[in-house]
Amino acid sequence: MPGEAVPQDLARYLATSTGLPQATTARVIADVNAYYDETVEEYVRRRHTELRHKSRKNDEIWPEIAAELAHRRFSAAELTSRQLRRIVYG
Repeated sequence: MPGEAVPQDLARYLATSTGLPQATTARVIADVNAYYDETVEEYVRRRHTELRHKSRKNDEIWPEIAAELAHRRFSAAELTSRQLRRIVYG
């Protein structure tokens, strides 16, 4: 949703239902949309970096990322460890 306005009716609805200020709900909506607007490649790179910072090894990381992709908003084809490595290191 970069460059697009947050739907004000949604921001009002969330402000009413949560008790948060409308400006806060608009920011939350924009943050959630930005999170789910990641491409497959952006997601794989970000998750790889996060997991490496947790001292995880690539042999553990690739299957975890592959499993996570199935539950993301984008529809991603099943990727092999080799394809994931190419995204990160390619």
